[in-house]
Amino acid sequence: MATTYEEGQHVKHGQYGLGTILASDDERTAIDFVQHGTKKFVTSMVVLELTDEAPAKKAKKPRRAAKAKK
Repeated sequence: MATTYEEGQHVKHGQYGLGTILASDDERTAIDFVQHGTKKFVTSMVVLELTDEAPAKKAKKPRRAAKAKK
């Protein structure tokens, strides 16, 4: 039986770094990584380390000013 993770847990992945669990069941685990966005893994195959270290907040992209209509 594969280990499932709880939503909101902080994890560390060897390639993608720190992330937060978005969803996990026996088949798939979705993780939001700061630098790489959301990735989905086969739960039974993914290698993760649980950590207390929270991922850094994502920087918000500046909004573009709306073009004025003429």
